[in-house]
Amino acid sequence: MPSFPKKDRYTLGQKCELLLLDVIEDIITASATPKQAKLPILKKLSIEVDLLKVLFRLGKDLRIIDDKKYLVLEEKLQEIGRMLGGWIRTHA
Repeated sequence: MPSFPKKDRYTLGQKCELLLLDVIEDIITASATPKQAKLPILKKLSIEVDLLKVLFRLGKDLRIIDDKKYLVLEEKLQEIGRMLGGWIRTHA
């Protein structure tokens, strides 16, 4: 998670932080859920990851996140998205 300037910390930064916590919570929930009930959780998780991508892109466009940090974040989110896509295909 990048460090946000003070003026952005309680807006975009807080939203990203809360969403990241939701993603972690949903990953743990999905891993502990029986196979037949995983799909709705995984789809919600996919939406949360997509929203994180948009918020981090917004942070980059507003110059809150520098390009180097954005590229690292985007690469990690892409990898998470690929793993999540495989998990969804397994349970669809």
